[in-house]
Amino acid sequence: MEKLHPEEYCNRCKNNMTLALSKKSSPILAIVIPVYNEEKVLDQLIFKLLPVFCDLILKQKILENSFILFVDDGSQDNTWSIIKNLCEQKNYFKAIKLSRNYGHQQALLSGLLAAKENADCVISMDADLQDDVELLRKFIDGYIEGYEVIYAIRKERNIDTFFKRQSASFFYYFMQKMAVKIKKNHADYRLASKKVLDYLSEFNEVNIFLRGIFPMIGFSSTEIFYNRQKRAAGKTKYPLMKMLSFALDGITSFSNTPLRFIAIFGFLIFMLSLLFSGYVFIEKFILHSVVRGWSSLVLSIYMLSGIQLLSLGIIGEYIGKIYSETKRRPRFIIEEKLM
Repeated sequence: MEKLHPEEYCNRCKNNMTLALSKKSSPILAIVIPVYNEEKVLDQLIFKLLPVFCDLILKQKILENSFILFVDDGSQDNTWSIIKNLCEQKNYFKAIKLSRNYGHQQALLSGLLAAKENADCVISMDADLQDDVELLRKFIDGYIEGYEVIYAIRKERNIDTFFKRQSASFFYYFMQKMAVKIKKNHADYRLASKKVLDYLSEFNEVNIFLRGIFPMIGFSSTEIFYNRQKRAAGKTKYPLMKMLSFALDGITSFSNTPLRFIAIFGFLIFMLSLLFSGYVFIEKFILHSVVRGWSSLVLSIYMLSGIQLLSLGIIGEYIGKIYSETKRRPRFIIEEKLM
């Protein structure tokens, strides 16, 4: 038998006690799935998700009163009818219907806030089956080990088009430079504990960007990696313009670096203007040789006008955010609940 110094023995016992205390028992799990016009993929989703969900219950990894919560973000097809039918058949299906299309982030937020009232931890995922449902097992194992937030990270982006790969790479690089802390190649496939979601509910901003908020909240976290699949059916809900709008929301919601950049750039232009003024003064009053021509004048006017308009646009974006926040309108309205 290994002989230990008393102090070393006490330290080892203390570490073992800390590890035992940090571990958690089998939780009540809620899976939140925002949907918008997903009638073509819902049957496939249930076919793949349900066996994993039921297996976790059978193996007592999660409790029997765990549930799957759909959030219908104002779908125009038969999505809500399909969900209502599921809720009538099985009691572990729950649903929320929003009064109109509020957007993915608001729909997801409404589901997270509703689910946390009856769950110990919540996993959010998309309905298009791009997220690997088998990852649910690793999420639960990580939660039981004591992690409060678990991020699912894409290993690679081989299934994306060249444009989407390059734009995504630039997005994460730009966000990093703008001092926005987000997980690279992480969408919204994550587990969050009730404790974390309780703090999330205190974030009352209208312009919500969940990928930036969760790292800001903190608590113990880890990452698991997976290969994302192609969309099983239907069309993507994030075309180019929505992607650009989403990126802009992320930047303006978490960083004032663009405003600081405008201030620095304006100062540099001012300094260059002073130097140019000195040059003009020397040319006119000392060398007595005034350079005639309008090209340089017109080009400088165009350049400065473009910079001014761009700067006003960035400032206007921030003012628009402030305007939205000060109105304090509801972030979403729930039309119907099947809980």
